[in-house]
Amino acid sequence: MRMTRGLLLVATAIGLAASPAMAQNEGDCSALPSYAQLKAALKTAAGPASGIAGNNRGFGLEMWGTVVNRDGVVCAVAFTGDGRGDQWPGSRVISAQKANTANAFSLTSLALSTANLYRLVQPGESLFGLQESNPVDTLVAYQGPAGRYGQVNDPMTGRKIGGVNVFGGGLALYRGGVIVGAIGVSGDTSCADHNIAWKARQELGLNGTPTSDNISYGAAAHPFCLGGETPPLP
Repeated sequence: MRMTRGLLLVATAIGLAASPAMAQNEGDCSALPSYAQLKAALKTAAGPASGIAGNNRGFGLEMWGTVVNRDGVVCAVAFTGDGRGDQWPGSRVISAQKANTANAFSLTSLALSTANLYRLVQPGESLFGLQESNPVDTLVAYQGPAGRYGQVNDPMTGRKIGGVNVFGGGLALYRGGVIVGAIGVSGDTSCADHNIAWKARQELGLNGTPTSDNISYGAAAHPFCLGGETPPLP
């Protein structure tokens, strides 16, 4: 009888620990842009496909974007084209990986973009190997029907994607001076990805960073992509 009661207590404790009510509401996305807001900001930031001469200094390709909350839960995934095949299919997961990275390594007192991490993870540098530390959850990345990819009910939504990406395109998001999550953008050169993420964050009004997380170029920073890139205006 005592053993039965003990097992019941353990089972109850496990159930409570796993219940949403006890999970500190880790799926809360209320401080972050909705799917529609993300999609609109991406479209504005990317602009029309304008080739290498475009303001984003990329190939003028369609883009993927992902937003995660402070716990790394995916809140929204969107694309700028007419259909999911208009963007590089592989960039869907990369955009989520970039969002996860910017969120994971930024604080309310310190903003680090994925572009900022590039130099630090090179061989011999202080964070070498960081990109291997938090692998993407492939079950989350590739589950569900592909027809939902980039839609309001994308299968990644509400789940933790994980992953670390160390080139341009991931930026932390700040509301009222407090970090609330991050955005990741992918689909063009990594330099263009950063520029588009930067503009999208401005469109969303979540760019009040405590420190500059803008991209810098050169031998001791992020490499040029097509040549002639300059950091976007603050």
